[in-house]
Amino acid sequence: LEFPGKLEALAASAGKVFMLAATLRPETMYGQTNAWVLPDGTYGAYEGLNGEIYIISKHAALNLSYQDQSPEWGKPKCVLDVTGHDLMGVPLKSPLGEAYDRIYVLPLLTVSLSKGTGVVTSVPSDSPDDFMGLSDLKKKDKLREKFNIKDEMVLPFEVVPVLTIPEFGEAAAEKVCAQLKIQSQNDKVKLEQAKKLTYLKGFTDGVMIVGKYSGQKVQDAKPLIKKDLLDSGEALVYFEPEKQVMSRSGDECVVALTDQWYLTYGEEEWLAKTSKALEQLDTFKMPEVKNGFAHTLGWMRQWACSRSFGLGTLLPWDEEYLIESLSDSTIYMAYYTVAHILQKGDMYGKDASAIAPEDMTPKVWDYIFSEGELPDTQIPKEALDTMKNEFNFWYPFDLRVSGKDLIQNHLTFCLYNHTALFPEDKWPKGMRCNGHLLLNNDKMSKSTGNFKTLNQAIFEYSSDAMRFALADAGDALDDANFVHDTANASILRLTKELEWMEEVLVTAPVTRTGDFNFADKVFKSAMSLCTKKAIDAYEIMLFRGAIQAGFYELQIARDEYRIICGVDGMHVDLVRAFCELQTKLLTPICPHFCEHVWSNVLKNEGCVVTSGLPALEEPDMVIYQSGKFLDGLLTNVRSMIQKAEAPPKKKKKGSAPAGKTTVTGVTLTVNNSFTGWRKNVLETLAANMDLEWKDVLNKLLAATEDSGLSKRDLKQQLFPFAKFMSTKAKKQGEGALSVVSNIDQAQVIEGNLAFLKRALKIDDITVATTDDGSVAYPGEPLVELAKTVEEPPAAE
Repeated sequence: LEFPGKLEALAASAGKVFMLAATLRPETMYGQTNAWVLPDGTYGAYEGLNGEIYIISKHAALNLSYQDQSPEWGKPKCVLDVTGHDLMGVPLKSPLGEAYDRIYVLPLLTVSLSKGTGVVTSVPSDSPDDFMGLSDLKKKDKLREKFNIKDEMVLPFEVVPVLTIPEFGEAAAEKVCAQLKIQSQNDKVKLEQAKKLTYLKGFTDGVMIVGKYSGQKVQDAKPLIKKDLLDSGEALVYFEPEKQVMSRSGDECVVALTDQWYLTYGEEEWLAKTSKALEQLDTFKMPEVKNGFAHTLGWMRQWACSRSFGLGTLLPWDEEYLIESLSDSTIYMAYYTVAHILQKGDMYGKDASAIAPEDMTPKVWDYIFSEGELPDTQIPKEALDTMKNEFNFWYPFDLRVSGKDLIQNHLTFCLYNHTALFPEDKWPKGMRCNGHLLLNNDKMSKSTGNFKTLNQAIFEYSSDAMRFALADAGDALDDANFVHDTANASILRLTKELEWMEEVLVTAPVTRTGDFNFADKVFKSAMSLCTKKAIDAYEIMLFRGAIQAGFYELQIARDEYRIICGVDGMHVDLVRAFCELQTKLLTPICPHFCEHVWSNVLKNEGCVVTSGLPALEEPDMVIYQSGKFLDGLLTNVRSMIQKAEAPPKKKKKGSAPAGKTTVTGVTLTVNNSFTGWRKNVLETLAANMDLEWKDVLNKLLAATEDSGLSKRDLKQQLFPFAKFMSTKAKKQGEGALSVVSNIDQAQVIEGNLAFLKRALKIDDITVATTDDGSVAYPGEPLVELAKTVEEPPAAE
């Protein structure tokens, strides 16, 4: 409306000078009280169309120049450089502002010049940031003085209600700021919270109370108001990237308005078919992958599928354009089924094909890939039928492996395009997504030197050790981390394992035969359990899980078995079974190592890769759990003995020296049933396995109300016990919640007294039983130590 100070240079263009404020909410502009700019920001007056002048940031001017909003494509012309200070107090006319004839440009320190136009429309009725910014200027005289803002530019302006929200009423921003006790525009955390409360509800639940569309829901009125502003010439459409995008050349990217082809993803019938394909898709027990696809189907609509430069495939119906890279190659897996025929079995395509590329017309592809009619073509029918049979044999694909970042585009395109082009029996069966690869906890980058090629890794670690480290790097959607130390350690692990196998099978073979004893049965069950877990992990391509169960846990079971066998030695049949099992389970990860063991150490015929999966009996869980019980008992008692025999850490001044304590006997009291509050906990957990944990806790509190436990006991005993048993049940099944132990603890201990005496170096170990749940319960025997204390040496 006026051209003060430096803006006087624009006065000749009066009526055609505009401050362009970017907004996503045109419906709120009825309540505009001012416009915000960054005081220290750099702005410019840029030439627009039809002699108009736009005062905006350089960032916005560049974007607009590529959107047919400047005289010369891609070259914004600045006629006057200005700063935010030059704009302070400039009077404006708002296109929808009915409450005030003129509003003013005011300072706001949080305005970003890299987002929008650098000019922000202020609607304090519905924007918490705007409300607090205006309130600060009203309350603080010195703030107004600092930026040369006169009182009449701020003080007369009150909140103008624009819409009503059921939860907050009119002028929601003012009410939410009061509720959250926000003191100023600097309270960024609370302002962000206030924004989340008001913005979404304003759009979904808000109703207009002013203007032409008063009484209509905001979400209905918004597109109508946008259209009115565009039709009247009081607004223009502006595009920019959602966040900063840098090209490989280091330039900041803009949105250009160009001729473009779009695929109408999201079309109702097409979306329904693709949603059905997603329901049937195997994502290998990774619900986050299926959720990612579902989310993408929810928002994806038109997608620009062409580009005008670079490498790629020409758009079939408009060869002026190329198919953009994410849209291309979404059904190329179908080509794999016939590539060997078209390329004479040469994967590199060096030889000339008997079938000319120009003969592979759309009708030929229709015949091969669908139920199209026999085409009129130079290709022999025998060749066509061979390709058709190959396609029908191999398709649909069972698995596609790709990065998690492609769920939101390329992989979803793959689903869409398969449902568009193929019948349902040819839709994808499975997609397995993974994270990215880190190197020593950092992103791989040539510029930083944190980079390693496959060739380098194989040379440094060998292919098998590198594969071991890759398998151990991570699973699922987490970013895998290849660690040098793991790769180096895997070389030592494999070498050590090879030496041990050669020793027990060749140089100093084990000799014990006959019936299996308790330790043998436990080890056999442990091997079966590890095998099942490893194969299950391989089935869903969780290679870290496979190596955890099929190598680390199997090694631990072997080492525990070796210790418990002691001087009697390991059973010859189980040692060989272990070596064969370890070799087979490790073959997908370390094939060269395993072939060497299979042929040269185990002396088996053929190759391990063709020997088939390990065939073991189902694990005997009672035997296995008996072994784990014995293991835990040994660890616990050994720790108690060490603590009892340890000398005092600190002598008190003047006290007599302590004598040496020696543990001479151990009494173990077992209870095979849970009683009291523990029984109540298990019964409650068993009846409420499907509930959320917080609901389970409420049930537990009700079930143990009369237990007499104090709040401290609840926190220190009941809740930890409940959590432990709940986790155990999820791993082992509901049987873990039985109130009666499925193993005879006394029998297990008595049957292994010789081992316990040898391991603990205690000759006197006795076993007792009890029904008192406060003394002992399944898995936690009462341990009592008999001790002697030697007289300390007499002081000289």
